[in-house]
Parts: sequence; structure tokens; C-alpha cells
Amino acid sequence: MKVLIIGNLGYIGPMVAKHFRTTHPGCYLAGYDIGYFIQNYTANGVTGDTLLDKQYFGDVRNFDAELLKEFDAVIYLAAISNDPMGNAFEQPTLDINFNAAVSIAEQAKQHGVKHFVFASSCSVYGFADTAPRTETSDTNPLTAYAKSKVFAEQGLETVADENFQITCLRFATACGYSDRLRLDLVLNDFVASAIADKKITILSDGTPWRPLIHVKDMARAMDWAIQRTAGGKFLIINTGSNVWNYQVKELGEAVQKLFGDVELSINTNAQPDKRSYKVSFDLYEKLAPAHQPQVSLQAAVEDLKKGLEGMQFSDANFRQSKLIRLKMIQQLMDNNIINNQLFLNKV
Repeated sequence: MKVLIIGNLGYIGPMVAKHFRTTHPGCYLAGYDIGYFIQNYTANGVTGDTLLDKQYFGDVRNFDAELLKEFDAVIYLAAISNDPMGNAFEQPTLDINFNAAVSIAEQAKQHGVKHFVFASSCSVYGFADTAPRTETSDTNPLTAYAKSKVFAEQGLETVADENFQITCLRFATACGYSDRLRLDLVLNDFVASAIADKKITILSDGTPWRPLIHVKDMARAMDWAIQRTAGGKFLIINTGSNVWNYQVKELGEAVQKLFGDVELSINTNAQPDKRSYKVSFDLYEKLAPAHQPQVSLQAAVEDLKKGLEGMQFSDANFRQSKLIRLKMIQQLMDNNIINNQLFLNKV
């Protein structure tokens, strides 16, 4: 089996490489990435990048389709990866998250690739204060990022056929320690705050619902997706665990409980946060029984604590640092490495 991970030099990619190297030791594993975040190593040990057989560099908006000839499966992780970045760079978000994903899928099909896995998001549900959202529920994308994921799913559905299987994994919100850590994710932010500031501040009233999934469990899901036999030629599937539907205040309380000496502040007078939704993961539980999430909330918090302390993290101003994706992009722009459309400037 030969697998290409597109967008492998971010938060998730190194952990996918580690997982595949463990579960498929004979697999030919390659990565493709533009390298925005390549310098953001936070690993305490071997990084997933070093486990690849080949690393390609390039922009998915100018992708060389000839690279696809040798692969059986493609995993598409490339993305402008959250709401603040999507709002700041709407056109690149559409081009990278949607247009390039569909274009590369079409090219992969033409070159004989059999499986295409797209990292989608439960954020497509937007605001849902009723029953947990299922794959047949209406989507309600509230941001450029969420809209790009909906558009990509719609475009990819037209590409799939009996010889080219496409899986759109609607992931819960990612969390957990990684070789290339992000702190602009809710649980990761809370643990970093607990270490650096001895205080967790929840800007909302704490009631919004967030389904979460650990990055290691995201890798397990991708492993399932490239070899699945159930679900048909095109599948959209909520990817996570029903027990990981938490209110934001519960996440803060879990972190506080582990640290003990940390203050938890909740803005009870805040306006309601419209990004609130519960999600049903029943279909994923049914179709992927051997690849269910294994990391508990407590284990995720402990892992983040151990990892951050291991890298001697103590920056109380971390929200202005390169561990925040938008700040890293702004730094690259300030240094004239990329332009305002996020293309690399010529040297």
C-alpha cells in the first residue's frame, strides 16, 4: 500500500505518519506540504515527519498531478484550519479547502488512486440546540472555514465512483499533544493557560457544546477510511465519540481538576455563542468498530500537560506566539515569505 498525506506538516500529519508506520510498517508513506508550519516542532523525541519515505513540497493550488501515479490512497489534510484564519483569508480558504481538494481528487481518480480521504469538520453544523446532529441533519456553516468544508463535500460527491472511493470524515474539534502543536484549540488552550498563567478564562458562558477528538484518534479514523469496505463509494461520516460531547465549561473543569491550583473564570454574562452543537457518532461506531476513539478526556489533558511541561512551556502570552496558527501566518507575511493570498513569494 502506498499513501500520500497532503498537508502532512501541520498539527495532525505527524501523528498520522506515526500511526501508519506502526499499523502498516511496510507501507510506502509520503507527504506533500507547502511548509507554513514546518518550523513549529514541539516534539520531545522522534517526529512523525522522519518516518516518511518521501517528502514533497508545494502548494495544493498548483499541484503536480504526476505525483499521484504511484499511490493507492490520498489523505487530504491541507486546509486553512480554523475560523479566525478563514475569516482573515476567505479566498485562500475556499481555494485550498475546497477547490484544490476537489481538483486533486479528480486528478487522483484519473491516475488510478483507489481511496481519497478528506478531513472535514463537524463545524458544518454551526448552531444546533436540539438533538445531536447526524449525517442527514441540515448543515448550518457560520464561517468561511465551515462553508469551505460543505462546498468540498458537495464537490467530492460528484467525483466518487465504484473504482474511486471517497470518505469525508466530519471530525469533532481536534485536541491533544502533537509533534507540531497548536494552541488555538479549546482544550489545548485551557491546558496551556493552566501551566503558564494558573488561570483558565472562558470568554463565553461555558454552556456551548463541543464534540472533541484526540489527534491520535483522528489518525485511527483515517486508517479505517483508506481501507473501509462498508459505507459505499461516497461517505460523509461524523467522526468522534458520543462520550466526547462536552460543554466548554466541562472542559475547563477537567483541566482544573488535574492541576488543582488553577483558577477557572467563566463569563456568565456573555452573549450566547452561536457555535454550539452536539453530534451523534452512532454511524461511525457502527461502521468502524475496530477504530473507535481510545483516548479519554483525562488522558488527553494529562498528555498535553506532560508534553507542554516537557518542552518547558511557560509563555503566558502564547496567544500571540507562533503556536497560534493565525499569528504564524502573520509572521510569515511580515517577513515577506508569503503574500496576502498565502502564496510563497519567490526568493
